[in-house]
Amino acid sequence: MTMFAGLLFEPTRLPGEAEVLRAEVRDFVVRELPPDYWPNSDFNEGHSPDFSRKLGERGWIGMTWPKRFGGGERTFFERYVVTEELLAAGAPVSAHWIADRQSGPLLLNYGTEDQCQRYLPRIARGECFFSIGMSEPNSGSDLASVRTRAERVSDGWVVNGTKIWTTDAHRNHYIITLVRTEPPSENRHAGLSQLLIDLRGKGVTVRPIRNLAGGEDFNEVVFEDCFVDDDDVVGEPGNGWTQVTSELGYERSGPERFLSAFRVFVEFVRAVGNEPAPAEAALIGRLASHLMTLRRMSISVAGMLQKGGSPVVESALVKSLGNDFEKLLGELVRLQAPPGHAGLEKCLRQTLLHSPSFTLRGGTREILRGVIARGLGLR
Repeated sequence: MTMFAGLLFEPTRLPGEAEVLRAEVRDFVVRELPPDYWPNSDFNEGHSPDFSRKLGERGWIGMTWPKRFGGGERTFFERYVVTEELLAAGAPVSAHWIADRQSGPLLLNYGTEDQCQRYLPRIARGECFFSIGMSEPNSGSDLASVRTRAERVSDGWVVNGTKIWTTDAHRNHYIITLVRTEPPSENRHAGLSQLLIDLRGKGVTVRPIRNLAGGEDFNEVVFEDCFVDDDDVVGEPGNGWTQVTSELGYERSGPERFLSAFRVFVEFVRAVGNEPAPAEAALIGRLASHLMTLRRMSISVAGMLQKGGSPVVESALVKSLGNDFEKLLGELVRLQAPPGHAGLEKCLRQTLLHSPSFTLRGGTREILRGVIARGLGLR
């Protein structure tokens, strides 16, 4: 049993059916990825609609959702195993990732029957991809300061504003956007709503942002007099803050929060071989112990979700510790990496280029510590 100042992470074992599924996923990955495929070092890197559709055909997207919405009604443990194996293999999963991880569950919790029928079956088939519209220019991580506004008109809303750091918006179909639908008041969390917007619709401009690695995963999304029908309001107008914080809970607790640098660890173990030097063996032990502890905590959160819980604080702690570990892993391996190992050098280079984003996406280190402090009654 792991405790952190009043937080309880109950020991949780993955059930037998989940481990059987693990073998199926490993076989699938070997069969579907080409022999010369180079694993991604980060889940945001590999965008393959074809691979996502194949996962959908196996029922490995929307696994815990009701069957009437295209889901599989499987356990959170089974979903955890599929997620873990795909990440460990460095599979190209970014196309469906956000829709499966948080947009779909958000619609299940707050969406209308019509919204669920329209979007969830397509997400589960790996045919419909979503982005997140939270962050804004000049707002940092203060979501309550969003300035994108939606003004009421007779049959819907007109949206104006800008979102930034929007992953895969240039390739995805829809974005669930946090907007201000009422003037700011003393309660900074009031008057916010979520709207579901077609990324290819009128009044929407998507501008890719090139990163240090030369990729264009992030985007700026500009809304100029973009009309949104009443049918595409997610949940109740004004309830956006409650909804968006619940959505972040799904984003923060999964194994992607400590496996983004996993390929570096794998390649380091391969590079040092069966007889590592004492310092190399010590580093392997240090990294493995961190990894195993984070994994146990993350599985415990999956157990809480399976029981219908809302482990917001526990999820924030897993993400905070996991992101710190991911950044530390790359730096420590860089200091001891033996020369002449192309695989290690390649994945280390990728990870170090991406590592600045690890403690930003899904909530900065400071925001997460604030969530944890409030959950513990410290502020």
